[in-house]
Amino acid sequence: QVQLVEPGGGSVQAGGPLRLSCAATGYTWSTFCMGWFRQAPGNAREGVGVIYTGEGSTTYADSVRGRFTISQDNAKNTLYLQINSLHSEDTAMYYCAAATYRDACSRLEASRFHFWGQGTQVTVSS
Repeated sequence: QVQLVEPGGGSVQAGGPLRLSCAATGYTWSTFCMGWFRQAPGNAREGVGVIYTGEGSTTYADSVRGRFTISQDNAKNTLYLQINSLHSEDTAMYYCAAATYRDACSRLEASRFHFWGQGTQVTVSS
């Protein structure tokens, strides 16, 4: 129904910037909430931030607020995650996700999202 494709993240140096992209295809008109999550080996998947696609308003986890910015280009059906000042602790597999109901954006909870990208590895070198 909805397919999410994430180009590769890659390895970057600590302190540097990085932008991740997530291109959505299919029934994108129904994706009222989208988000970014990340998961490091041995750790649980944690929410990074979410965006109400209609309004463009965003919510971020405390750990990334001020460094991470979620944006969207509706004409291209693409979601972005701009990361500034990368930390080694940011190393993880990053996933974009979509939900068909707005309330999914009320909490950074992976179970609320049912369409997922394949994930892209971000490795931060210290």
